[in-house]
Amino acid sequence: MRQIFLLVVFVLAARWLVKTMRAVQTGTAPRGGAAPGAARGPANGGARQARPEPREPRQLAEPMVRCAVCGVHAPKSESIAFGGQYFCGVDHARRHAAPAGGREGR
Repeated sequence: MRQIFLLVVFVLAARWLVKTMRAVQTGTAPRGGAAPGAARGPANGGARQARPEPREPRQLAEPMVRCAVCGVHAPKSESIAFGGQYFCGVDHARRHAAPAGGREGR
């Protein structure tokens, strides 16, 4: 029973040590030997910790459209819109715009 207790204490101490080392490496550990919770709250004269600056909002992914000829998906900004349909390239837009009969004049 004593061995299990010592094992649990050892594991908890190791986790605390790893957490502290990571905090020191990233620079978020409290300086001056203060306890981890000592810098918070009104007990220290109302001082507040500096809040990290908010990150820029993520841009949403660009919508993808399907080529009416070959079915390839391409970003909407890079595709060609013609006649209410989207195409992956100029060749496919021309092919779609060409008459369906193939050769004319026969």
